[in-house]
Amino acid sequence: MLGLSFTLLLLIALVLGMAWQVGKTMVQETNMSHLRYEATLLADEVTQQIDMRIEALERLSEMIGPTDDASWISHQLRQNDSLMAWFEGIVVANRDGKIIADWPAIVGRVGLETAEFEYFRMLRGIRRPYVSEPFVGRASGMPMVLVGVPRFTEQGDFDGFIGGVLSLDSGGIFSRLAKVRLGEKGYAGIATSSGKVLYHPNSSLINADVPSKEFNPWLDLALDGWEGDAVGQLVQGEMALQSYSQVWSAGWVVGLYLPVSQAQLPLADFIRQLWWTWVVLVLLIFPLLWWMLGRVLSPLRHLEKQIGEVGLGHRESVSLATKMQELQQVASTFNRVEDERQLLLGNLQEREAFLDSVLNAAPQGMFVANMKGNITYMNPALLEMLGISTDVPMQTWLTQVHTDDLEGAKDMWLHSLQTGSDFVRQLRFLRSDNELLWLDIHARVVMLSQDGHTLGLVGVVKDITERRQQEAIQRWEAEHDPLTGLLNRRGFERRLEEAFADFQKTSTPSALLLFDLDHFKPINDEGGHALGDEMLRRIAQVVAWEVRRSDHVARQGGDEFGVLLPSCTLAQARRIAESLRQSVSEISVTHAGKEYMVTLSIGVTTFDDIDTSVEDVLARADAGSYKAKEHGRDGVVVNMPNDDVMELFDQHK
Repeated sequence: MLGLSFTLLLLIALVLGMAWQVGKTMVQETNMSHLRYEATLLADEVTQQIDMRIEALERLSEMIGPTDDASWISHQLRQNDSLMAWFEGIVVANRDGKIIADWPAIVGRVGLETAEFEYFRMLRGIRRPYVSEPFVGRASGMPMVLVGVPRFTEQGDFDGFIGGVLSLDSGGIFSRLAKVRLGEKGYAGIATSSGKVLYHPNSSLINADVPSKEFNPWLDLALDGWEGDAVGQLVQGEMALQSYSQVWSAGWVVGLYLPVSQAQLPLADFIRQLWWTWVVLVLLIFPLLWWMLGRVLSPLRHLEKQIGEVGLGHRESVSLATKMQELQQVASTFNRVEDERQLLLGNLQEREAFLDSVLNAAPQGMFVANMKGNITYMNPALLEMLGISTDVPMQTWLTQVHTDDLEGAKDMWLHSLQTGSDFVRQLRFLRSDNELLWLDIHARVVMLSQDGHTLGLVGVVKDITERRQQEAIQRWEAEHDPLTGLLNRRGFERRLEEAFADFQKTSTPSALLLFDLDHFKPINDEGGHALGDEMLRRIAQVVAWEVRRSDHVARQGGDEFGVLLPSCTLAQARRIAESLRQSVSEISVTHAGKEYMVTLSIGVTTFDDIDTSVEDVLARADAGSYKAKEHGRDGVVVNMPNDDVMELFDQHK
């Protein structure tokens, strides 16, 4: 019922909208035609008024003749007093522009010089009748125009003019415009081609400038001589129908303006009445429609009720007592679909029970996630592995993933959800009992084979903590000396290669110390290898203590040692080498009442731009160590590239 009501209202709105659009077009065309007719009629009337006044002034000019006799001219003006019905005053000027006679006589007007006035220059130049630009009368203070006719001598030379003064108030020549009625807001106006307002219902605008071209381009075209119709903006800001016509004899433009809102007002009233008529009609037919729909939809309500009962399990099928073949077909189809659904539901329940048994019995940790990325199921093995319960929300146990592994795992998880690729990741997980686990996770996206629809992800989780610990021990043993715990030759050379690569890329300075033990052989020969091993362990502890935490100390074999000093200058390396030499010289071991001590012969060098490999650096440091032995042992020798003489630091010399 609501749908039908909405459809009716939409149809009514559509019909009324179309009627409004068509009506607006027709109303605009009709009003435009009326404005065009009125504008032409007004322009013709004003043209006729101007032409009659010009003809009257020309006849008066013929009566006066070519004379400058002020008495004679004044007599003729008084004899033609009837012209005062058309003019507010008549003036006569000589060839120099000086007023020599006027009627009615006004003090100060005779003798007025007009040579510099616009209308005198135009009359003398064009030598034909001319209507002046508006000006304010001296005596009356009212806006006026002058209709002027040139006078000529018998030889045809310019001899002054006869002018009739017209007031621009609501009377006189514009009395017809004052009576024009275009509704409440429509009006007529006249302007000069130069852009001065001659007539407007608002008298304060007379003699003012017309609106700018940007504000009303159609009026600007009319001032240039265009006649026509348009829709444009008024001074008040509202849109209006506009029509323009020309008064060619005076150089004036007649404009008629009718606001669009006023032009469409009758149409709006009609549409409003039509709307309420439709509303009343719809309200009247609603009860009838409601009753008819109730009769038609009664079997559908029964069908809906029985379908609901089937869904709740209160009945197995639907049965309708109706003659509508369509509803009987719907009921039959529903019963068939329900039978198939029950069969599929039974199979699905069997499969779910089987899958639950498999997942619960699986010794490996397994989980299921939906396509939003949320884990919806974890089997008992996984819950036991992680040490969490089923009621712990995902957001809580995610915080137990190691912070260094969490962001990378999230990025890979989102990538798998978006692309359908497998999720393979190893990460650390901190159980609630603070045991750190290493987990290997492999999840695969599950899709329907028919349409490729993604269902979610199924994953397997393995505890690889023991394997990772064993791998870590193996990696440590592969690069460390079992006697001293220092780096062995293999581990030391790998770190040398890494430091040398950083030096080539970023010019990071690094230093290298190589040394072996002076007087170590008697310890092994007289005290045995156990005593020698004890000395090596003590030396390793002292050397590791004296260097920085970022430095790498290695026992490369026998009594040979190396120290890599990353980000270390040569001056720092010298101080560290001297500290090592001094500290080791104080170490001793005792056997059979005899004390044994050793010293260091240390070679020092740094990476240099001429080095092509770490072998060049090792060779320089080794040469420095041999040089220290040649100088009596227990010393430090700095060996740098291109040095003619090695720099020797000898404590005992």
